[in-house]
Amino acid sequence: MVLIESIIKEAIEKRASDIHLTNGLKPILRIARDLVEIADMDILDENALYEIYDYIIRGNIIKDEIYKKERKLDTSLVFENTRLRVNISFSMDIPIFTMRLISNDLPLFHTLGLPEVIKNVTYQPQGLILVTGKTNSGKSTTLNVLIDEINKKQNKKIITLESPIEYRHTSKKSVIIQKEIGPGKDSLTYYEGVKNALREDGDILVIGEIRDKETMEAAIDMAESGHLVIGTLHTKGCAETVDRIINFYDVRDQFQIKNLLSSLLKIVVSQRLLKSANNDGLVLVPEVMIVDNTVAACIRKEKFSVSEIEDAIQGAKDKGSISLINSLAKLYVEGKLNLEQVKSQIDEKNYQNLNRIIMQLNVTRNANITGGNINKM
Repeated sequence: MVLIESIIKEAIEKRASDIHLTNGLKPILRIARDLVEIADMDILDENALYEIYDYIIRGNIIKDEIYKKERKLDTSLVFENTRLRVNISFSMDIPIFTMRLISNDLPLFHTLGLPEVIKNVTYQPQGLILVTGKTNSGKSTTLNVLIDEINKKQNKKIITLESPIEYRHTSKKSVIIQKEIGPGKDSLTYYEGVKNALREDGDILVIGEIRDKETMEAAIDMAESGHLVIGTLHTKGCAETVDRIINFYDVRDQFQIKNLLSSLLKIVVSQRLLKSANNDGLVLVPEVMIVDNTVAACIRKEKFSVSEIEDAIQGAKDKGSISLINSLAKLYVEGKLNLEQVKSQIDEKNYQNLNRIIMQLNVTRNANITGGNINKM
């Protein structure tokens, strides 16, 4: 059997999320956040890595030219029934590979640990929905689960822009058009893809990654013209996401973008994935910001304040917003995270607030348990 096929099979059997192939090391899998080498395989050398390269490129001249010119390549691979997102770069002038395994079956929304309000916002006729988080935080999964929910329940035309396409959707109640971004692909850049979407009579546009000001501007234009736009950004929190967007722009243009954001932005979902307290998997930690009048006012202020946004999220629980600290406290009380993990995600100045929320949740939990026991008597 070809070496790379053996590696992929091992990764599937061990439920790995990623494969790392580097010169001078055995193949390494990422399993529940840990890096684990495949002990019974040989150390990879230059010849083995070029064989893997040839297997993935499969004689595609355009891909080969891009890799040699840009010194990197993002592509995809299908092995049997498993899709992989592949990044090829160089180290010491030898190819190295990072491969993300993509599950064939999307999880159901209720299994993700996200609140129902996120699904509800997708019924908005227009606006901007952002799913954010660092690398390996599950953004792509959440994004595709949302697409699937819309596809099953709403009669819409959905256009997705992805690099590369991960999940292959089949049109159900909606019509789904998936486009891959990159040289030789369906659209050269995200920006061009968004601009062309204005002419495609779509209802919902999904942008796999908003990387720059140009794409952000095009997304805002799309939302302003009466479409629902769902996109992702690499940021670690809801307030930081708004700050990042504002800082795409020069100071002289920030007043206008703040006003646009305050009216078009509907919800920001920021997520983190942490190892569970008992090391049996990963736990999703959501932060959710519903853009109500209070948050909108904070965004429009001349001097933008991250802390004011965070306070507004904390104060809007009844509208569906969830602060990071509340999310962490809830997962701790449920036994899904330990206290050390929870504290590692917040600043020390917030420890006292964390303890207060944990005490409140415990009181409520104990009261519910006691009440349930009384009702059974």
